[in-house]
Amino acid sequence: VHFAIEANRPISKSRFCLVPKKRRKKEKTDHSLNETRTNSETSLQGNQDPAMPQGDYIDEHRKKYGRRLDYEEVTRKREARQVHKASETARSLTGIKAKLHNKQRFKEKAIMKKTIMQHSLKQRKNKNKKDNSDGDEDANVKEGAVPAFLLDRDQVSRSKVLSNTVKQKRKEKAGKWEVPLPKVRAVAESEMFNVVKSGKRKNKEWKRMVTKMTFVGENFTRKPPKYERFIRPMGLRVKKANVTHPELKTTFFLDILGVKKNPQGATYSQLGVITKGTVIEVNVSDLGLVTTGGKVVWSKYAQVTNNPENDGTVNAVLLV
Repeated sequence: VHFAIEANRPISKSRFCLVPKKRRKKEKTDHSLNETRTNSETSLQGNQDPAMPQGDYIDEHRKKYGRRLDYEEVTRKREARQVHKASETARSLTGIKAKLHNKQRFKEKAIMKKTIMQHSLKQRKNKNKKDNSDGDEDANVKEGAVPAFLLDRDQVSRSKVLSNTVKQKRKEKAGKWEVPLPKVRAVAESEMFNVVKSGKRKNKEWKRMVTKMTFVGENFTRKPPKYERFIRPMGLRVKKANVTHPELKTTFFLDILGVKKNPQGATYSQLGVITKGTVIEVNVSDLGLVTTGGKVVWSKYAQVTNNPENDGTVNAVLLV
């Protein structure tokens, strides 16, 4: 420094600066970046409002030139694929992901059902408004209309009529079905089912083999044997029954259509187990029975009067 003063020369920053070279470079770069940023901000402020969205060029292009020619078709196909994709995802997911996915789908379906319900209500309201707006309210009033406070006196509500009809039908059925066997012996579960051991080491005992006669419909599809809980053997399945008409004193060999009720419980009714006292539905179209209105009777109920698993056949009495 003393030498530079003596020579009357200005002090060179590069030679005698106390700041390290690397730091000087970094400061210079930061300074230039700040300047560029400031310049760009000022230019933006001058040209347009920075609060405006900067992605309008897509909309502008669409307004000028329109969409692709196949846009609608591609969109339709994409939407159609979404259903299959969602189904595939639901089938492939397992564990906690599956639970979360199912929860989400449940919420979506609930929202969708609510939306559909709201739309249907809205359409109904609009329809009613349209009907009322066709003319004056006084013009739409039918002749002999009753005031609101007198409506309940003479007219019976539709719901009341329906409930009374249902009650009447129940009473008729209760009176009509005087079954030949009003009481039957209770069958233990151990007698009805045999425990079938499964698994590699035969230590699982959740399968059951039915030991009684059963009815299985024609459209029945058996589950894979690995997952079948109740096994109904082919040898104990029946499709026909000997049905006796109590008034004609004649027996007919009729097709079984289904098991209406098993007195042992609802589970046995669902499985189609036929025991003594079971009410079955049989096809009586060949008998030529006709109702009071002139219609052909296709099916009637009959009660089983024997132990089918012992006799090898089903004997029943028609409930007339």
